[in-house]
Amino acid sequence: MSVTAHFFDSKWKLHNKLLSFCELDTPHSGLELSSKLLGVLKDWGIESKIFSLTLDNASSCDSMVRILRDRLNLQDALLCRGEFFHVRCSAHILNLIVQEGLKAVDDALKRIRNSVKYVKASDGRLRDFQKCVEEVHLSNVGGSFLRLDVCTRWNSTYMMLESAIKYRKAFTTLSYNDPNYKFCPSDEEWERAERICKLLAPFYTITNLISGSSYPTSNLYFKEITTIEMKLNDFLSSNDEVIKDMARKMKVKFDKYWESYSTTLALGCVLDPKRKLAFLLYVYKKLYPNDYEAKLKIVKDALYKLFAEYERVGALNSRMTPITSSSSINVAPDMDEYDKEFLQQSACTDESELDLYLEDKTTLDVIDYWKLSAKRFPRLAMMASDILSIPITTVASESTFSIGGRILHKYRNCLLPENVQALICTRNWLHGFEVAAGPGDDSDEQDSEESRLSKEDSNIVDVESLES
Repeated sequence: MSVTAHFFDSKWKLHNKLLSFCELDTPHSGLELSSKLLGVLKDWGIESKIFSLTLDNASSCDSMVRILRDRLNLQDALLCRGEFFHVRCSAHILNLIVQEGLKAVDDALKRIRNSVKYVKASDGRLRDFQKCVEEVHLSNVGGSFLRLDVCTRWNSTYMMLESAIKYRKAFTTLSYNDPNYKFCPSDEEWERAERICKLLAPFYTITNLISGSSYPTSNLYFKEITTIEMKLNDFLSSNDEVIKDMARKMKVKFDKYWESYSTTLALGCVLDPKRKLAFLLYVYKKLYPNDYEAKLKIVKDALYKLFAEYERVGALNSRMTPITSSSSINVAPDMDEYDKEFLQQSACTDESELDLYLEDKTTLDVIDYWKLSAKRFPRLAMMASDILSIPITTVASESTFSIGGRILHKYRNCLLPENVQALICTRNWLHGFEVAAGPGDDSDEQDSEESRLSKEDSNIVDVESLES
């Protein structure tokens, strides 16, 4: 089981640290998972500092969240009784949506897939194809050469289409030069492949964007997921029945998981100073013109409810008196004149930090803004730190298992579980989640490609069994 922690330090630098990579005995039930995870949290002394947990959609994970939330609530360790505790991996949901759509067009892609297989089957065929490429003056087409997809990785299908479409003329030329090549797609099939590629392109781009671990991603969620919904709505009106059927199946799967957007991650959008509630209002109006006010009210109520909790906790744990019209102001000695003047003016109003923030105008980047505004909005900055550090995918865990493949291999496969954990955790704390090939690594190009695809299309959770 892999457990990673994501948090901002006092200088607003985002950290991702591996806390545990331990053996998990059967059964892998929700009760066993929750007990193991709670033990890890207690070992680190952070069981009362957890804001959210990013997980897959497995039933055992849902059960684990319910049990763990109940146990932490017994200790009053969760804000708002854990209302914002569970976050589902967005990359995994995107994977399920796209896989559903690809089932509808599998037959339409067969000739392209078989064409790529045929060319890559031998060095001789690759040389013949290269001659066809030169014959139609595509030598400088750029990008990667032909890629073959992996059935479990939807993004590999997208990359296969993207690379094959560039060499459309070369495949046609090969069909004239090689009588054994029987798989050349028709013009209609190529055009359909281009439309499929166009439909998948935003999914590929967004999956890579939200899979980052060196920058905040929770503030990206709302914009990117609504972009996906708008794209699907556009393709539902396609003139191509195959594309329309693909978009229809993807939209059904989309609605199953995202009929109601994650309120927790919508708050991440609000805490992006360049978007705030105005962006949510804009998007809701476009997607739901009949009930956008009700949807916005849900997010707004959750925003003020959570902030009230931070104010309560801050009043208990901080020496600073809450800023209201009747309070005095404690000014830190290192505050500049602008901050001091702002706090003094804030003391003369009944508006909360949240109200003042929502009225504030800025063009600063999200991290730069909160780094500069933490003194002006101390309670809200604490809330922003927790929400913006939420990973909306589980790429960190996927990277951990990739690192594990470098520790345990055919030349070293008898290590004790605690030694494996020590090696992997130490490597992570020293070098982060980057996976570099070690000396003497004899994995071939296909292995490297599958490993890279695995990281890009993560569907492994932050808490997962090694056997899953």
